[in-house]
This record gives sequence, C-alpha cells and structure tokens, in this order.
Amino acid sequence: MELDRIDFVIIEHLQNDARLSNKELAAAVGLAPSSCLARVQHLRAGGVIKGAHAEVDPDALGVGLQALIAVQLRQHSRAQVKAFWKHVMGLPEVLSAFHVAGTHDFQVHVAVRDAHHLRDLALDAFTTRPEVAHIQTSLIFECATGKMMPNYRKAVR
Repeated sequence: MELDRIDFVIIEHLQNDARLSNKELAAAVGLAPSSCLARVQHLRAGGVIKGAHAEVDPDALGVGLQALIAVQLRQHSRAQVKAFWKHVMGLPEVLSAFHVAGTHDFQVHVAVRDAHHLRDLALDAFTTRPEVAHIQTSLIFECATGKMMPNYRKAVR
C-alpha cells in the first residue's frame, strides 16, 4: 500500500492520541472531515492501522515488577518454536514476545506483582517447558514504548 505525506501525518496524530475525533483529526491534518474519514478507513482496511489501545499505569493494576526473559530453545525447529509461541502468548503475565535471532530465540516481556511472582513464573511457566533449554531474566527499571514515526523511511533507507 502506497502512503503519502498526509497518510503519515494522520498516522502520527493517531499514534499520539487515538481518541481524536474525526473532526479534530481532519482539522489537524488540513482535510475536510469526509476526506479524513475516508483516508483513516483506507488505512484500517489496508492493515496500516491495526487498532488502538489504552495506556494503563502498571502500579494501578498491582504490577510491581517487569522483566525480560530471554529464552533459548533446546532445538530451533518449527514445531518447537510454534509450541513455545502458543504457550507464552497464553500466559497472562506476558505483555509482548519477540522471536529473535542471536544467542536466545525469544525475548519475553512480562509484568508481575513482585520478585516471588517472577520466580514462580520462570520456574513454572518457562523452565518446565520441554522445548526450553535455558532462560536468562533481566529486570526492567524503566519502560517506554516508541512509536512508528512518519519519517521512519529515513531510518531504514
């Protein structure tokens, strides 16, 4: 799907505030509301805009600790990757998971109540899995989520 300058401006505004009304978004990008709505619908239909989310304070939910769990599989076969992926995405503590290249096969971002909860999660949900050979846990002190900025093409060219 080809995106133009206006599409990138729409994306930037929606990444900053997905709750913008169509009227507010249209004014911000300099379009008529009907044209803006048509563009947003086209971006959604094309899979460029996949959804919107609410940013929630982890403390308010009882999350006292976040960590990255690096996982090395015993064998890097399609069946083991698929089985582990399905398992990890079913865990309520998992915020995101990444199948990666390098020493480890997965990086899993988890949110837990405390250190005891993290230990139990590591022992019960990771090391007991038959496909897991090794894990390494790193505590997260601070976390921020970036945005896919409209000028991302400059970074990848």
